[in-house]
Amino acid sequence: MHFIFQDTQYIDVVAGKVMEHKDIEIKDGKIATIAESGSLTSGEIIDGRDLLLVPGFINAHTHLGMSYFRNYADDMDLNTWLTTAIWPLEAHLTRDDIYWASMLSMAEGIMSGTTTFCDMYYELDRVADAAVAIGMRGLLTRGLTDIDGGGDEKLEEARMLYVSSHGKGDGLMEVAPAPHAIYTCSGDYIKQIIELAGEMDGVLHTHLSESKKEMEDAEALYGTTPIQYMWGLGLDKVHTIAAHCVHMTEEDMDLVDPEKFFPVHNPSSNLKLASGIAPIQKMMDKGLTVALGTDGDSSNNNQNMLEEMHIASLLAKGVSYDPEVLKAEDVLRMATINGAKALAKEDEIGSIEEGKLADITCFNLNSPSFTPKNNLISALCYSAQAEDVKHVLIGGEFVLKDRRLTKVDLDEIRETVEKKFKELLDRKALSDEMKGDR
Repeated sequence: MHFIFQDTQYIDVVAGKVMEHKDIEIKDGKIATIAESGSLTSGEIIDGRDLLLVPGFINAHTHLGMSYFRNYADDMDLNTWLTTAIWPLEAHLTRDDIYWASMLSMAEGIMSGTTTFCDMYYELDRVADAAVAIGMRGLLTRGLTDIDGGGDEKLEEARMLYVSSHGKGDGLMEVAPAPHAIYTCSGDYIKQIIELAGEMDGVLHTHLSESKKEMEDAEALYGTTPIQYMWGLGLDKVHTIAAHCVHMTEEDMDLVDPEKFFPVHNPSSNLKLASGIAPIQKMMDKGLTVALGTDGDSSNNNQNMLEEMHIASLLAKGVSYDPEVLKAEDVLRMATINGAKALAKEDEIGSIEEGKLADITCFNLNSPSFTPKNNLISALCYSAQAEDVKHVLIGGEFVLKDRRLTKVDLDEIRETVEKKFKELLDRKALSDEMKGDR
């Protein structure tokens, strides 16, 4: 595809500036040229005067297949939520269930401006199928555990996933391993996963320092923090996407390598599960690059990165009593270029620059949220809504045009998910009944 957004405005997230009256040429899936308005005329012309072009949001930590559990188990702490509600139902998911649940999450993400995800789950070859069908970019990270048994089989699954899905969809999909957490993985198993990450592309994704219980258990078992414990197991050897880091200490921040360790802030999920509030400003002051993620629908309960940006900014100001903490441009970087750095893809995505992939979200500036047109970066963080997303491009292709998904049928996705969730509940009920009979 070859077209030009003419006389438009876009956000330079690195500089934190709105660039006005520009022509942006999209060709062969990339941003070919950025020039002054009226300079480019060869190609299909799209009137960009009422559009704001923003780098597609990068959801740096989620569980796409958990959309079935949205509003299913709420108002619980993390441990209770996992052990009594989520894991017992999750055990009855099928491969087809995960395909449709992931498709729903991706549709929701695209419709609120997300172009790339980092997913931690299982049956990820089916997630790859869904992503290619809808046209979304993603890092697939197989959640690995051995405390519950089957650790070797899961490692082999991760290896086979790399063979089958890395590079799938003309490069849309990438693959990395993911030790779920220190409370679901033994130390020796974590070492094996770190070695496996080295065999792949050197990237690893994990949950770290999420709750007070995790911190207390690590102190009791290992005499240290979860981050320091994993550092001793070899985490320093790999590029780490570290979800949550709610209770990251200053000693942890001084220990980790800011070129290799990337905390991912999940404010909605952390608040809802009462896990705490991550010290984001302190991390940034220490030189860490912090990305942003929604976590799964079961603990958020949505995939809306605009909402995550809004909450992240307000939360930081409220707990610090400082209105200048985590400004709108900082939060926008967390959702874009910082996410790209966390996924080790900053040379390809995360900003609107010549030569980068054309992963772009186009906002409608005629919406109430952008009226009057004062500070457009502030508008993105403080007032923009998912409904303001007009178009979304991934690799230069429209996956959302005029608020309609171009490759899949949203009604079909929604209806199928409703049907499959009822079937899932029936399977669990039958299983519980059979256990009761025994």
